[in-house]
Amino acid sequence: MTALPPQRRSFGRRAAIVAAMAVALAGCAIPAKLQHPTLRDDVPLAGLEAPARAGWPEAEWWRQYNDPQLDDLIARAMKGSPDLAQAMSRVATAQQSIRIAAAQAGLSVNGSAQVNRQRMSEHGLIPTRFLGFTWYNQADLGIQVDYDFDWWGKKRSAIESAIDQAHAAEAQRSAAALTIQNAVADTYFGWLADQARIDVARQQVETQDQFTRVTDLRVRQGVDLPDDAQKARAQQAAAREMLVALESSAKIRQAALASLLGIAPADMPALQPRPLPAVDGGLPTNVGVDLIARRPDIAASRWQVEAALKQTDLARAQFFPDVSISAMAGLSSIDLDKLFNASSRVFALTPALHLPIFNSGLLQANFRASKAQLDAAVAQYNSTVLSAARDVSVQSLTAQQLAARSKEQAVQVAANERLLTNAQARARQGVRDIRESLGAKGQLLQQRDDALTLQAQALSTDLSLIKALGGGYRMSDGSASTRSDAPASSTSSPSSSGAADHERH
Repeated sequence: MTALPPQRRSFGRRAAIVAAMAVALAGCAIPAKLQHPTLRDDVPLAGLEAPARAGWPEAEWWRQYNDPQLDDLIARAMKGSPDLAQAMSRVATAQQSIRIAAAQAGLSVNGSAQVNRQRMSEHGLIPTRFLGFTWYNQADLGIQVDYDFDWWGKKRSAIESAIDQAHAAEAQRSAAALTIQNAVADTYFGWLADQARIDVARQQVETQDQFTRVTDLRVRQGVDLPDDAQKARAQQAAAREMLVALESSAKIRQAALASLLGIAPADMPALQPRPLPAVDGGLPTNVGVDLIARRPDIAASRWQVEAALKQTDLARAQFFPDVSISAMAGLSSIDLDKLFNASSRVFALTPALHLPIFNSGLLQANFRASKAQLDAAVAQYNSTVLSAARDVSVQSLTAQQLAARSKEQAVQVAANERLLTNAQARARQGVRDIRESLGAKGQLLQQRDDALTLQAQALSTDLSLIKALGGGYRMSDGSASTRSDAPASSTSSPSSSGAADHERH
């Protein structure tokens, strides 16, 4: 091996010493790598007593109500909802961000070809009379290869952060889909409740009309005072007002359904009244532990924490030097006829080392900013968990309250049915006039309307509880298309190659 000249050996030693000093100076200010933050692995629901539910909501939870109209409405909403389309666009954007981050890492190969014809100044640094020409051609043809050695994980952290952001966008899409599905079901069942109450309101109007006619006859005969007729007309007007209000409510709900489906009200499919379905309240077993993996908003917050943690790794990696290598090979000639001659070959090999020496203040600020974003993501996660606990608790307790009220309401309805039967029997026997049975019928209809209102409230609460329980969502440590039944631990980092499981409709 040929020994290097003393000057080159001396220069190499000086360069190595300078590089080592730069790395040492930079290393003095390099912050420590942040550990994964501790996240709670359960939802605070201790002390909440609720009936046991048969299980967690299924992915297509609305099918448990056995209503083909509802199935069709939700299918239409999943195709035409602008909110869901917006959520899907965020997922697509996040997925493209992964491709951008991946494309910026690794090997880069670029080709170039150019031909330049230029006239030289006769009064330039080298006058053309000495060169013997005024015009000349310059042709270049080559290929350049660049490679960054990602020894400190800059590119890897950027890619992993983009992947986690995509997981978060997937979970947010699932949350948006659940919100739309829940809103469609709630509005549709509200419309069914309006239809049932409209039937009761029409019977109430007929009863009050009959009561008013009887009262007017008795006033004309001088049996009752005129004030009795005015009271009857007031009750009659109140019954008609309720009917108008319910009919208007049903139309408003239809318009709301059309908006959720992304269509005009005139394009709404024809809906037929149906009885309101029964509800099955209660909570699944181990809801406090499993809820974290069942709520898409919690999953999204969790992935945001993971993405923020990768950003701190990226900010820390900026303190280390960049090592890269570039290679170029090509042809260059000022004579186009000689461009492809072997003597026109050009080669270059350029190793490079870039050291952050005098910008440590900026790097420290960027690292502290990324750490603050991580703290914010952790705070958002904790807030989401507490919000989930509050949501489940409120809906569960409301369901229990409505169930208790419905039980007592059923007693009132049964009592009023017996009162109506007795009043009608006395009217047939001629013991009492028909006003007593009409009054009893009006009271019974009012109790039935109250019972329908409670049933509608219980159904709406059941929908809210299904949403609070995640609506069939399941976060998985595996791929987004794999549904896992094992609860995801919130104290360990989700795999960067995994995603939150979601249902595509």
